[in-house]
Amino acid sequence: MAEENRSEIDQAYEDIEREVPTRVARAIKWLRDPEARWIRIPMGVLFILAGFLWFLPVVGIEFLPVGLLLIAQDVPFLRKPVGRLIIWLVHRWIALKHWWRESHGAR
Repeated sequence: MAEENRSEIDQAYEDIEREVPTRVARAIKWLRDPEARWIRIPMGVLFILAGFLWFLPVVGIEFLPVGLLLIAQDVPFLRKPVGRLIIWLVHRWIALKHWWRESHGAR
C-alpha cells in the first residue's frame, strides 16, 4: 500500500517537473532528496500558511497545493490524496494551455 501511495506522489512530481522551467525542475528534484527534509518540511508549512492568506495581493491560494505536496513527501497518509490532487491540477493546467493556444492562435 505504501508503494502505491509513493507512486502517485512520484507521478505528481514528474508531471510538475515536465511543466515547469528547467531551473524550477532542478529545485524540485533537489527538494525531493531525502537529505533536503530539513528544508522541505518548513517550506511546506510556510506555503500552506501563505495559502490561507489568499486575500493578500502577493500570496494566493495556489500556495496551498504546493505546500501540501512538499509535506506529503514525508507524511505517508497524505501521499495518495495529495498526489491525486496534484495530478488533477496539472492535467487541468495542460488542458487550459491547449485551450488558450487554440482559441488565441499562434500570433
